[in-house]
Amino acid sequence: MLNRFFIEEHVKNALNEDIGFGDITTDYLTGESDVLCCTLNTREDGIFCGKDVFETVFKILSPKIEIKFYYNDGDHIKKGDKIAEIKGSARYILMGERTALNYIQRMSGIATETNKYQKAIGDYKAKIVDTRKTTPGFRAFEKYAVKTGGGSLHRYNLSDCAMIKDNHIKFAGSLTSAVNKLKQNISHAHKIEVECDSLEQVKEAVSCGVDIIMLDNMDLETMREGVKLIAGRAVVEASGNVKIETIHDIAATGVDIISSSAIVAKAPTMDLGLDM
Repeated sequence: MLNRFFIEEHVKNALNEDIGFGDITTDYLTGESDVLCCTLNTREDGIFCGKDVFETVFKILSPKIEIKFYYNDGDHIKKGDKIAEIKGSARYILMGERTALNYIQRMSGIATETNKYQKAIGDYKAKIVDTRKTTPGFRAFEKYAVKTGGGSLHRYNLSDCAMIKDNHIKFAGSLTSAVNKLKQNISHAHKIEVECDSLEQVKEAVSCGVDIIMLDNMDLETMREGVKLIAGRAVVEASGNVKIETIHDIAATGVDIISSSAIVAKAPTMDLGLDM
């Protein structure tokens, strides 16, 4: 769940960015007593996400604005559905409209794209997870949207899990050296993941006793061999060139996790609108 205090702080910054010194259009077209009634509608099918954030935008501008939702985060919505009714100060509804829509269009788009990928996996055990390729300052909302869409989460940031990549291995001198140095220094509560681009590296990672092994940019046959080599001794993650058309076959290799930046970085925004 998104923390209420985090949402409020983030929304305040977003409103400051958008409103600046004042809404020079709305300020001169509306009065303090003017009331507006409108509806939040969807113009396409998908997964709704961002209810609390949407509401927070308007409540910060005017606590008297009333919002009645007909859907919750994670619900499937269809083109033409009325998601919510909004009633209150015309000035503040018009002022907050774009910011509120920016949040839920982005979040609902990510939730919808994630849901498509997870469904494409079918009955295999694999889970689609995100990456750290997120929008700076918006990561918490994007990860929440992934979870809402039925996906799972990779590490939140660099302090969440030790992840050894190819440049770390080169710098340390070897995969084994990198793992041993980390084990001497990190907390017992942190897991170690190693990114492997060959079966030889997979064998070395297994011998080091790491927690997660990533099969990076491998073809399907090599992935299957990697899963056999690991034999349940570590969580197996597949990554690289993951597409909606290929994810089912990747899942069939027996991996536990499939990570992809596409569910966030390439997710289209959902077409939602506030209509009078």
